[in-house]
Amino acid sequence: MSISVTPRAVHLSDIKAAHERIKPYVHRTPVLTSATIDDIVSGRFDGNIKIRLLFKCENFQKAGAFKFRGATNAIRLLLSEQNASEPLNPGEGSSHRAKYNFPVITHSSGNHAQALALAAQQQGVTCHVIMPSNAPGVKKSAVRGYSAIVTECVPTLAAREETVLEVTRRLEAADSQVKVEFISPYDDVRVISGQGTAAVELLEQAMELTGRTLNALVVPVGGGGLLSGCAVAAKGTDESIFVIGAEPSGADDAFRSFYGKAFVPSIEPKTIADGLLTSLGTHTFPLILKHVDAIQTVTEDQIIRATKLVYERMKIVIEPSSAVSLAVALYSPGEFWRYLSAVTPRTFNASISPTGLDFVGKIEQLAKGKESPIEVNVGIVFSGGNVDLVNLVERFKGIDGL
Repeated sequence: MSISVTPRAVHLSDIKAAHERIKPYVHRTPVLTSATIDDIVSGRFDGNIKIRLLFKCENFQKAGAFKFRGATNAIRLLLSEQNASEPLNPGEGSSHRAKYNFPVITHSSGNHAQALALAAQQQGVTCHVIMPSNAPGVKKSAVRGYSAIVTECVPTLAAREETVLEVTRRLEAADSQVKVEFISPYDDVRVISGQGTAAVELLEQAMELTGRTLNALVVPVGGGGLLSGCAVAAKGTDESIFVIGAEPSGADDAFRSFYGKAFVPSIEPKTIADGLLTSLGTHTFPLILKHVDAIQTVTEDQIIRATKLVYERMKIVIEPSSAVSLAVALYSPGEFWRYLSAVTPRTFNASISPTGLDFVGKIEQLAKGKESPIEVNVGIVFSGGNVDLVNLVERFKGIDGL
């Protein structure tokens, strides 16, 4: 992350504009519920609290993940800036050929690569993707299947960034009319605004399904594009919504950055949630500090158990990165704040979250003083469903129950 870049704010108006901008091109993904999982989470509390989990299923998004939202918004804005924003037919898909002379480029080995490739194809824009040589062949094939031009490089971040610069220089040197646009997987306000549209939809769907808004929202965090965008959307709509970032304990840089109130990079993260390995960005970190109420971590065992529970009870395919948000609802400690202040006395800064609440504490606060049972709506964002099923099934072996 380049600390020297000046952070830019993202507002609810940006996200609502993005929502209208990308509507013709993205899926309004479903919100699913599970009475069984509701009962399991409700069982963590006394009989006065009934939890209703509302699962925003971005695993059903185009290209299999939320990333398609931000990629589409970035490209639509780029087209608008170039006075080439006439809507294309979203149904043209792979039959549509590039028609604009300002290619986009990124480096990614995962969901962003596929999302940007598909979004560019649909909008008639040439897409270049720098991918590490050790990226799975199936992912490279998928990116090429969306008509993107793949350039492989040594599997290091430095090599990815240098190759982006090399390809950009080559393309612009070959044609003086060409201006190559880099689109970051997460640290780009256009991308952040696009990702926040998932929360805009979820808030609408919560009202449609239950007649009430959310009380809490739990979102996975890696680079922070999804969490920051969803937090801005949620807090901008209703300040009382309690927003929680969910992170693997083996990749807990966002947790440490948030509570230390200073950026901590992700160094050698180890987790099955391979979509949550990157550091927070120059734009995403300040937004998270401002709009997120808590970040909580869960263990590898808890992530795998939560993933398996979804497969068994909800019968849908999610990647482990998605299950991190559910794992917080299932396993987060009830005395989180006391634990935090004990283990991080030097970096702990109580001013970040004056309420001192986590998932359990917030819900108990909502029920305090209520004589009749209360219902609590909790939004759980499933970020995607692009998963190595063979490897995941191996990890399921020996896992029995919660």
